[in-house]
Amino acid sequence: MKLPKTIKEVLETLDLIIDETINDNNKLGIFAYVYRRTTAKIEEAIINKRFEDNARMEKMDVIFANLYIQAYFDFKEEKPVSQAWEASFNARNKKISIVQHLMLGMNAHINLDLGQAAALTSSASQIHSLKNDFMEVNKVLAELTDVMQKKLNRVSPLMFLLDWIGHRQDEILINFSMIKARDQAWSLAEELSRLLGDKKDERIKRADQNVTSLSEILINPPGKLLKFAVRILGMFEEKNVGKIINCLDKD
Repeated sequence: MKLPKTIKEVLETLDLIIDETINDNNKLGIFAYVYRRTTAKIEEAIINKRFEDNARMEKMDVIFANLYIQAYFDFKEEKPVSQAWEASFNARNKKISIVQHLMLGMNAHINLDLGQAAALTSSASQIHSLKNDFMEVNKVLAELTDVMQKKLNRVSPLMFLLDWIGHRQDEILINFSMIKARDQAWSLAEELSRLLGDKKDERIKRADQNVTSLSEILINPPGKLLKFAVRILGMFEEKNVGKIINCLDKD
């Protein structure tokens, strides 16, 4: 697998993954589509020079995307992948809701991959110069997240159940926060930038284990009320991946 070198090539590769998952009615296409939208939004922000160092941000975005792309094709070819991605990919045939499939991908990619991508982009002596641009991504994502939440209602008409539960109890599935995840990813990036060799590998392994623990909770959420809600949610959702993506893609 030849990995992309530019954001344009990343988007083309993500399009291939999306087409493949639509043809196979593979639920992994849900995350791939939303991630493609995210990458396009970052590209737009780079073109509009929203970052302090736009060339560096493109470099980081490509490194970040390739961690997912490499994992996707390695899994497809039955090669080893991180535990977090393995949990996400193995869930493709589980009877879980659309939002769970989406959050499993987000969990692996943000909580595990993003910190690694930042550390690979900047050295320990320069990592702090990346922080403002790293955090600016939160604003870009917030703009997209609001839009995608509304679109999810088209394919998951009972999404309001999660909002209702979220106002009543502190459940990890409801309170998965993009901003909080990115803050944790930044902390991991700072740690990894200072480590080398076996120590760096060991830290990534520990992060992978922690992220995988969260994956297990996302698949089997705690609490009878939340379990019931996500089960009902899944029962009334669109099941065809192509139709799901088409609905999410409409303005």
